[in-house]
Amino acid sequence: MKKTVTLLLILAMTLSMTACAGKQESTSQAESSPTMAQTENSTAEPIQTQSLAPTKLTNKMTESELATVSKHALTLLDEPPKLSSDPNAEHKVSIEFQTIDLENWRSSINENRDEMTDDEYKEAMKKIQKAEETGEGLRYPLPPIVDGYIVANSVPEADVFEDGGLYKFTTSTIDENGEWQVKDLSFASFEEYLDYIREQDAKQGFTEEETDLDICFMQLAYDALRSGDYEELPEGSVDRSDESLYLWSYFHNYRSDWEYNREEVEEIKDSVDEIYIYDEELQRSFTVHVTLPPDYDKAKTYPVFFLTDGIWRFGNCPALRKCMENKEAAPVILVSLYYSYDVTDPDQGLRYEDLVSNRSELLDFITDNLMPYLCENYNIDCGNSTLYGHSDGGVFTHYALFNSDQYENQPFGHYIIGSPALWGLKHYNEYEGISNDIYMNDYDYFDRNEKLDKTVFLCAGSQEDPDYAENYREGDDTTLEGVAKLKERLESHNAELTYKLYESHHYQYIPEMLIEYLKETYPC
Repeated sequence: MKKTVTLLLILAMTLSMTACAGKQESTSQAESSPTMAQTENSTAEPIQTQSLAPTKLTNKMTESELATVSKHALTLLDEPPKLSSDPNAEHKVSIEFQTIDLENWRSSINENRDEMTDDEYKEAMKKIQKAEETGEGLRYPLPPIVDGYIVANSVPEADVFEDGGLYKFTTSTIDENGEWQVKDLSFASFEEYLDYIREQDAKQGFTEEETDLDICFMQLAYDALRSGDYEELPEGSVDRSDESLYLWSYFHNYRSDWEYNREEVEEIKDSVDEIYIYDEELQRSFTVHVTLPPDYDKAKTYPVFFLTDGIWRFGNCPALRKCMENKEAAPVILVSLYYSYDVTDPDQGLRYEDLVSNRSELLDFITDNLMPYLCENYNIDCGNSTLYGHSDGGVFTHYALFNSDQYENQPFGHYIIGSPALWGLKHYNEYEGISNDIYMNDYDYFDRNEKLDKTVFLCAGSQEDPDYAENYREGDDTTLEGVAKLKERLESHNAELTYKLYESHHYQYIPEMLIEYLKETYPC
């Protein structure tokens, strides 16, 4: 799949916020809650929520990246239909046609005249002449939709093989050396083209069942074009940037990997926007869930509570939103980020790669692409927004915090660094031949700045060191030792720091920690 900072701080007009009332006990929580074993002194003051003008960030997405963005209702709960590869079963073919500007098409043909045979040139000009004479225009079918899914391959025009005609197109692929390879292909019959598709499906690891379905849908689409037995869709009516519409998304649907309580998500689904977004630098597709607070008002401005590891943390959003509903916390917009539904990462290799190895590129994406896009679609108070990360995500938020001064865009004022697996970063640096001094010195932030202008919530589980004992190497700090040293460095620079150690193993404390943080940082 190839699809490819001046912060304008708007001076706040302080308006009194209606006091929250009627506090209630929150009983919705997805995981069991550990008790807090130790709380050290906090130098951070509770954040007083005010009604502010929204922050404006500079969106640095490319045109092709912007073209891939799809914002829609929540699809996580969707159950895919059962598709049939039996051509005799009941099927529905829908086709959207694109109208071609004749003058632009004529110019394009003339510009590429040297690459065409005489017959190809004559045939192309004949089509233009016919379109001009009939006044019907030149219309080409876009990839058809069969049973609700866009077919994975282009479908030849109905008359392309008449009188010995060939179906031709050019493919571009990246070889094992990372070089683009361009290849011109031609087929003398539709059957020959289907054989090519079978070969490509096999190379991509399609199962026999998936290949049969792909071939069946191609045949149905081609037959419908020839017979005219199809539903014509209005031009521009299909959002072709929506990856969930494509047949391959049916083959690679990993929604079942996500961890959440279905009943709890059902209750808030109408308050959730789902966004598909692609980043060219990382070459990754992401699913973003934007959970709006109760009584959301488009005219008002809200902080964002941004959660990495959306595959797990979106499941905490119903409980967090319940706190707002019960007037235990002020309204905020919850944003969670993970890969698109067609990605599975059972061994967490991709997660490690992007949160640790590619943390610079991921920070670019969040700072200059995603958060600016969100600021264009929602009124956000970035100065009062929080970025959360845990474990490898804690390695990422540590990096994001101490490199935030390198960006003009400033999407976050607060950072949660949870149980950062800095020993894992040490291993990566040693493998790559990178000095570990860079993260031990907090990426030289205090060499560039006199003070830290962000707040930090640093936390961990008191019982977590044994959880990864087998991963530690000689000379490594354990997770808790690394956290303790980070705490000392932050305190030595008089940072606004809250440090909490929970009676918990590595991740079990997260649900309660998030609720506690929400209530204390965004009080009613």
